[in-house]
Parts: sequence; C-alpha cells; structure tokens
Amino acid sequence: METTANSKFSDVDEYGFKRANNFDYKNYEKFMSNYLKTLSKRRMKWEAILQQNSDLTNIDAKLKRYIRKGIPGPYRPDVWMKISGAHKLQQRSPDLYRNLLSSRYEKEISDSISIDLPRTFPDNIYFETKKERLFNILIAYAHHNREVGYCQGLNYIAGLLLIVTDDEEKSFWLLKHIVENIVPQYHTKNMANLLRDLAVFKEMVIRRAPAVNRHIEQLGLPYAVIASKWFICIFAEVLPVETVLRIWDCVFAEGYKIVFRAALSLFLTHKNDILNCEDIAALANLFRDIMIQDDIVTNCHSFIQAMFNLRLSRSELESLRKICVGRNNT
Repeated sequence: METTANSKFSDVDEYGFKRANNFDYKNYEKFMSNYLKTLSKRRMKWEAILQQNSDLTNIDAKLKRYIRKGIPGPYRPDVWMKISGAHKLQQRSPDLYRNLLSSRYEKEISDSISIDLPRTFPDNIYFETKKERLFNILIAYAHHNREVGYCQGLNYIAGLLLIVTDDEEKSFWLLKHIVENIVPQYHTKNMANLLRDLAVFKEMVIRRAPAVNRHIEQLGLPYAVIASKWFICIFAEVLPVETVLRIWDCVFAEGYKIVFRAALSLFLTHKNDILNCEDIAALANLFRDIMIQDDIVTNCHSFIQAMFNLRLSRSELESLRKICVGRNNT
C-alpha cells in the first residue's frame, strides 16, 4: 500500500477523520485527481440552480440528477434541510429545540448519552470540541421523541450531521427527519421495522443473487450481523465519509429506498469476493475490509452509479415488507 509519506494527501481527510494505516493513497490519488475537477464544475452548476430555485421545493428530474451527482459540501446543510422538508418543520416550530434544551433531563437518558460520547468518532481530530453540542442534540431529541428516547447508533447519525452542518439546530431537525421519516421504528426498543427490513434485504439478495445468499447461509453469518449497523446508522461510521455523504444526499431527496440501494450494491459489487470466502471468519473479515479500504466504496462516484444501475422499485420494497411482516405475525 502507498503510504502518506509518498502522497500529497494528508493522513486526515477533509472532515477530520484519520485514515486507516493501510489506506491506499495511490488509488485514492488516481480517483481524486479527476474527482476534484468534477467537484469544481459541479459547484458552479449548483450555484446556478440555487439562483433559479432557492427554496428547492420542487425536486424535478434535473434537480434529482444534480443531487445524485453530489451536493457540494458548502451547500449541503441548507440543501439537506430544504429537500428533506426539515426546514419547513423548523419554521413551524422555531422555538422547539431551545425549549427542549431548557427542560429538565432524565438522568437515565443523560447517562446513556454521556457514556456513548467518547465512543463517537474517536478517530476524528475535530470531534473532541463538538461533544457538548452532540450531547445537546441527542438529549433534546430523546426528550422530544419519548418512544425512541436514546438508542446507540443515533450518536453516529447526529455526530456526522453536526460535522457537516456545524449547527445544532439543523442537526436536530435532520436527525428528526431521518429517525421519523426515513427509518421509522428502527431505533425503538423492539426495533420492529429494522428487523422487518433486514428480512426484506435478505429477500432482495435471494431474488438477485441466490448463489450469494446460499453461500452466506452455508457459512452461517446472519444478515443481522452483517447489515444491522448499515441500516441503523445509514452507513455512518461504516463506509468512507464522502461515500456516506453522497448516499445521504440521495436519502434526503428520495427517501428510504436509497438505504436498500446502497446495501444491495455492497453485496452485488462484491459478489465474487463473498463466494470466494471459505468460512465465517473470512466472510466477516471481508465485510470489515470492504468498509475500511475497498476501492469500490472509496470511489464514491462509481459506487453511487452502481447503486442507480440496480433495478429496484418502491412497489417491490413495499410488497416484500408486507410479506415479511406477515411471516413475523404467523
């Protein structure tokens, strides 16, 4: 592997995350040499589209195409707020966040959050200064949504939102949108919809790559072990950060279907690697290594293209959800 000593790139990325010791700087430089040019052109196009449609109320085909190609970093906070509808919700209750922070905290919830703060992005050099703000977001949301309260995994979602927006209130409203609209009932105590959607995901793999599913079952690694964190955290602290943000661009515009697209892409783009695993340890290591250093997921542009090359309809997902709920109820 190329080391940072031979690379023009730092061992810390632009968001403050330290790169892994075995990070492939050579391939990353090859990717970034073109991607940086693309980002520059894309920023100019976004400047034009925001002048024409500043409120982003209508996500037409053109805007959707722009979002899928990536929202420039400086525009992400406001664009996410608008395309998700979080901005309108905030306008309807402008004092909600401040009022929640001024209310009395439940000690059990406060203690649970405090325990997780040091575990949140310990490899991020900037995050030490953001932990108090992350606590505020999580404690406010826990008291706002009593059914969810605080659940492990929310710290990663809220933490990444805070890194991107650098704004507590925006992070709160975007977290609320994710938990209540994108992945509802994933973070409740029984995690009912998470279990349902893991079953849906397995059915989708069976339909598209039955040999992969048979091999995974033969090796005995449950889908819940492989993919629970993918769904709970929407890939935060799982995939390289720029790839996660490109996925989130699409999630805020198009909803939960994107989570399934990303999960399926991880399976299908690594189909041969999965089939070549000879035991459960090799399979577990493969999925760990995919997240850390894999060329496919590091090249966020190619990964997003692979996501949208998949044939996947909302009607198929909803049909499978009904089937999986029916099985659980019998």
